[in-house]
Amino acid sequence: MFIGEYQHTLDEKGRVAIPTKFRSEVAHGAVVTRGLDNCLFLYPKGEWEKLAKKLSELPMSKANTRAFVRLMLAGAMDVELDSQGRVVVPDYLRKYAGAKKDVVIAGVLNRLEIWDETAWEKYKAGTEKESVKIAEELGV
Repeated sequence: MFIGEYQHTLDEKGRVAIPTKFRSEVAHGAVVTRGLDNCLFLYPKGEWEKLAKKLSELPMSKANTRAFVRLMLAGAMDVELDSQGRVVVPDYLRKYAGAKKDVVIAGVLNRLEIWDETAWEKYKAGTEKESVKIAEELGV
């Protein structure tokens, strides 16, 4: 399970280090794609395959299904860890997330999220402010 938040830097080639504690989970490959809330989702291969199966079972006759499947799949890219534990984040995905240099990698159960640091701080502050209301609505 992925948990926690970690500050990292994108280098000039678009590489970002995966936190050491998560490297074994993505050592056999991963997929990075557009996420929700203008972040990127990075899934280990096994989790990506589970998600792709779920997406393939959605009713393609619905416009929202097609839009979501396109968002997740058309922008996806296979990535591999290099010898220093980094992955290359493609330019089009960095642009989508607004990630230029400073990023936060957040562990969220079965995936990592890659956020522009400023966007993450703004999102987190808003969510923290609404946490009681969110918890009540979800019944947790």
